[in-house]
Amino acid sequence: MNAITMVIGSICILMIVYRLYGTFMAVKVLKLDDSKKTPAHELEDGKDYVPTNKWVSFGHHFAAIAAAGPLVGPILAAQFGYLPGLLWLLIGAVIGGAVHDMVVLFASMRQKGESVAEIAKRELGPVAGFCTGLAMLFIITITMAGLSLVVLHALEENPWGTFSVGITIPIAMAVGLYHRKTGNLKLATIVGFALIMAGVFVGPLIVDTPLGDFLTLDVKTLSILLPIYAFFAAALPVWLLLAPRDYLSSFLKIGVFLALILGVFVVNPGIQMPAFTEFIGGGGPVMNGPVWPFISITIACGAISGFHAFVGSGTTPKMINRWSDIKPVGFGAMLVECVVGIMALIAATALHPGDYFAINSTPAVFQTLNMSTVNLASLSESIGLDLEGRTGGAVTLAVGMTFIFTSISWFDNLASFFFQFVIMFEALFILTAIDSGTRVARYLIQDFGSVFYKPLKRVDWLPGNIFASALACFLWGYLLFSGDISSVWALFGVSNQLMASIGLIIGATIILKIADKRRYMLTCLIPLAYLYVTVNYAGYWMVTNVYLNADTAGYNVLNGVLSIIMLILGLVIMVTAVRNWMQNWNRPDVALRRESI
Repeated sequence: MNAITMVIGSICILMIVYRLYGTFMAVKVLKLDDSKKTPAHELEDGKDYVPTNKWVSFGHHFAAIAAAGPLVGPILAAQFGYLPGLLWLLIGAVIGGAVHDMVVLFASMRQKGESVAEIAKRELGPVAGFCTGLAMLFIITITMAGLSLVVLHALEENPWGTFSVGITIPIAMAVGLYHRKTGNLKLATIVGFALIMAGVFVGPLIVDTPLGDFLTLDVKTLSILLPIYAFFAAALPVWLLLAPRDYLSSFLKIGVFLALILGVFVVNPGIQMPAFTEFIGGGGPVMNGPVWPFISITIACGAISGFHAFVGSGTTPKMINRWSDIKPVGFGAMLVECVVGIMALIAATALHPGDYFAINSTPAVFQTLNMSTVNLASLSESIGLDLEGRTGGAVTLAVGMTFIFTSISWFDNLASFFFQFVIMFEALFILTAIDSGTRVARYLIQDFGSVFYKPLKRVDWLPGNIFASALACFLWGYLLFSGDISSVWALFGVSNQLMASIGLIIGATIILKIADKRRYMLTCLIPLAYLYVTVNYAGYWMVTNVYLNADTAGYNVLNGVLSIIMLILGLVIMVTAVRNWMQNWNRPDVALRRESI
């Protein structure tokens, strides 16, 4: 197997799927109608509800959903070989992820841009709504803190990275102001992107200067600054900071992976990892569990991810200009993210297996594998960094991309620069999800708080916005500052895919109400059946084999209790949904409602 075959085959499959299945979902299943006003037009307020150009909405949505998942997940899953990850990325994105993102965005827009929790309350009843809201608030808080931890370690004592990432904030605000005043998106895009690229290349020049010393920050300082930034990203009007920053960042993200695709075509590296490794049955150094269900838990973003439901029922539905934009924004962005995941998988599997496991295992564990490194010593020398034992996936991506380009003779002198650039690029990838995720957390807090104080529900009430934004930042900022989030990091995979199951439940419920043919529910029910069984088995496996097993290093009663609570919440929602489907399956008024929606 070589990389070019993998890339060409995957892109062809995804393009065909977008043209055929995406159109089927838009025209036949969801019946998108541009003659109706979208929430962005109907409730336009210049802050949250803002009609936005289709490609700006795409850029924001893609930047928000494509966080650490499509970068790190496929790299960790390479432990099982290249084939399980490739198959899950393609099958999961086509049958599950693209459909999930599209139906959640559509469902939210039908309810004026409300969250999945509010949709569940309206469609399935108050019990399901409460369970969904509780699960969402738990997941988004943990996710924001966990993603921020990755950024902390990327920017810690790294003035170049801090400058390059930080400079995107004033640039994005300037672009947002200029575009809103003139409407000239083309010029705003060109100038904004040029300034961001200039910031990237100026970054190394500030090292060992007074500005560089000022931006050389420790973990505790960064853990305070990140929630402060997120507060402004959540509270300020969406057009001023969040949308233009995500839009401009998407060019950098897509540009880096287009460069990687170009590098693959120029170099055509071989895939050195076998199709299946000896660890498919479990016991691997990266993940201890077997290939199923853990391939579908480890690779979330890039295949199907519950985090997308937060964005698809948070910021994006309040920005969509026309109903038909749901197809490129919801369905299309997911397929592009799948390509990102495939490129990350290639970067990992292009490394020699010994090099891959040396980076992703502790030195003590690697010694037990009876493997030898091949190129790791030369890569460490050219990059200027000891690469052994740098677990977590982020370094592996940077090393894999650097390794591919080192086959070009003149690239050797740029290896260190390129490695640091990719590290910065990953940090930027994650930050764009943090600002959108915090804004979604603000919406969830306003929904919950309105039970006790009704004005808090109003997204146009400034004091309520400030309070909810501050509380959201405090919740995940406290976990970030204290470091307690590390104790529940292993819950991410199960909780995230449980959220995706909830999104598919909502989608199936809406399709039953509006579709001309009830069998169109299968577009959601098929991926839901697989994902729900996978999530529950993975949760059961982790609880019995790790969290509540005193003989393992991962023994943690709190993690076990939290896992059980999450699975119970999911079960309540599923049972409520099945009862709703049975009640509505043969109701004669369903057909009448279809005509009125």
